[in-house]
Amino acid sequence: MLKARNRRGRWATCLGVFAAALWLGAGGLLTAQPARAATGGCAGDLVRTLPFSTGEVRVYKTRDHACAVAVAREPGARRPMSVSIQPRGGSPVRDAGQFTRYAGPVTAHAIARCVYVKGSVGAGSVDSGWILC
Repeated sequence: MLKARNRRGRWATCLGVFAAALWLGAGGLLTAQPARAATGGCAGDLVRTLPFSTGEVRVYKTRDHACAVAVAREPGARRPMSVSIQPRGGSPVRDAGQFTRYAGPVTAHAIARCVYVKGSVGAGSVDSGWILC
């Protein structure tokens, strides 16, 4: 009888540890989503912010990629937005359309290459010149 209780105790302990790990794992997933949403879908570190009258273009960099997002200063009504990124010696990658919050993300391979970033929200626009060289 004592052995049966001991087995149940071990089983309950294992089940408790598993439940706690599952709960902590779910909590980690829930906190990871808002951080991703704040970047507009770009991975990496924010390396430049290019402000203009109606919004800003945010440029992110990982080891081998550069990514850009055009973000409206005042989200709301649909309006024309665009963002593009071009690695030196490469073709531009562009996202354009009628959006409410942001255009992009657009990503380009940028290992040891400069990139040229452009963005617009409504009538306002910005271009970076060659950056991240």
